[in-house]
Amino acid sequence: MKKQENEKKQKEKSEIGGAACSDKKCHLHGDLKIRGRTFEGRVTKKLPTRVTIELERRVYSRKFERYFKSKTKIHAHLAECMEKQINIGDLIKIQECRPLSKIIHFTVIKKIKNAGER
Repeated sequence: MKKQENEKKQKEKSEIGGAACSDKKCHLHGDLKIRGRTFEGRVTKKLPTRVTIELERRVYSRKFERYFKSKTKIHAHLAECMEKQINIGDLIKIQECRPLSKIIHFTVIKKIKNAGER
């Protein structure tokens, strides 16, 4: 069982990064364990070690008996090995992890689509 899990992890590492990154907060090459909720969203802001994604969701209002669109911003850690792949406007998948800083509680797992694709 453990052998299969190790083979699966090595396959994921070779697909994404190739060479190992020196980031300790990387979920593939570092010590970070991921668990919890997963989200998909568009990148609105990119900084050297983090990205901001915006999620659009529908909220029901009991007073007006209608659904309204609501936006939520989430900050996620961007590992060194994925930094060149992800740009503003890309659709990415993030997953919850332990709190890495005051506002960062998620990490980028993979890129789903480029900015131009719909």
